[in-house]
Amino acid sequence: MMAAETTEPASGPARTGRYRWVIVALLFAATAINYIDRQMIGVLKPTLSADLGWSETDFANVIFFFQMAYAIGYIGFGRVVDIIGERLGYAVAFTIWTIAHMAHGGVYSVAQFAMARFGLGIGEAGNFPAGIKAVTEWFPAKERATAIGIFNAGANVGAIITPLLVPALTIAYGWRSTFVITGGFSVVWLVAWLMIYRRPAYKPQVTPEELAYITQDPADPVTPVPWRKLLTVRETWAYALGKFFIDPIWWFFLFWLPGFLGKRYDLDLVSFGPPLVVIYLMSDVGSVAGGWASSRMIKSGRTVNYARKMTMLVCAIAVTPVFVSQSIDSLWLNVFVIGLATAAHQAFSANLYTLPSDLFPRSAVGSVIGIGGTVGAIGGMMMAKYAGFVLDSIGSYTPLFAVAGSAYFLALGAVHLLSPRLARAELSNS
Repeated sequence: MMAAETTEPASGPARTGRYRWVIVALLFAATAINYIDRQMIGVLKPTLSADLGWSETDFANVIFFFQMAYAIGYIGFGRVVDIIGERLGYAVAFTIWTIAHMAHGGVYSVAQFAMARFGLGIGEAGNFPAGIKAVTEWFPAKERATAIGIFNAGANVGAIITPLLVPALTIAYGWRSTFVITGGFSVVWLVAWLMIYRRPAYKPQVTPEELAYITQDPADPVTPVPWRKLLTVRETWAYALGKFFIDPIWWFFLFWLPGFLGKRYDLDLVSFGPPLVVIYLMSDVGSVAGGWASSRMIKSGRTVNYARKMTMLVCAIAVTPVFVSQSIDSLWLNVFVIGLATAAHQAFSANLYTLPSDLFPRSAVGSVIGIGGTVGAIGGMMMAKYAGFVLDSIGSYTPLFAVAGSAYFLALGAVHLLSPRLARAELSNS
């Protein structure tokens, strides 16, 4: 499957301009905020369950409605970003999710909480379509995996900040005020985004040398590709099925891991913070390392096909020890095993996220990402229902970790079967 393939090494980046990394910093911050808002429900699960009387099925249903909205919003924002651009698309997404996030502080029932989460899911779905579209605008193909890996690492920073910040705010001000306070971070970012972001050709800070480096790839068509055409090509489904298999695993880690650690090792709102920090620090390293590894292989002469798939194969192998997490008695040994799995997920994801820009013209990237995100969210909805059923019926996380340990091989298999050489999609008749 992974025969050694080579290409001529590409020339290095211009040394006279690096403004594109400012854009990555903005995307990194956006993704960190996105994950603070998203993960709060996992960190607050014991508090919310006690205050609002939730069962495992109630919690799963709240997550289900978030992911339903995420599925709808992802495909919608993918198209919106292709039509109105990443600058305005990101601003719309941020506005929606900030309002919905703050609204959590005023709800009192499972149904009301599910409604607030639905609004959050709609808005948060715009983060990755807009962010990856921005990377496509600002980076040549050979550097995109690194850029995506860095901004995707913001997810782990957000996941690190959340168990440190949210318990302190909750103890001081209560969980309702905590939703309002953390919503303020989004407002600050939104102002910065609208002030700073433009496309490279319209930024005076971008030197001619850097602009030439950014635009070195062959020009793509600018007319958006119809969904009906994208849905008929194998390359779309290579990406979408990859997302279907791996996205539910990340949702599982994000939403159920605090509860698992609390139950398995008798941790509370404060004491499960340090283990989560270590896990997501490892995830952060994995996100950057996964993007760097495939980009490094490409720069050293390997093809995109070899570099992406070999990196994903290594990641799939690294996840497998999580099969036995339920039976590990040592908290910190399990933290390492789960941290290795989450790091491998982020490395795998950084490479999977590059496939739309590898396989499609820029005018179709947002739409393909939207389709894949929707399919991934549908997988997440199924995982939420499954998790609620398993935990309420047998009370063991073992079946959930078994799914987690096998999903990445299934994802890589789907990518390889549907796009054996990662060749550009044939859209000439669209």
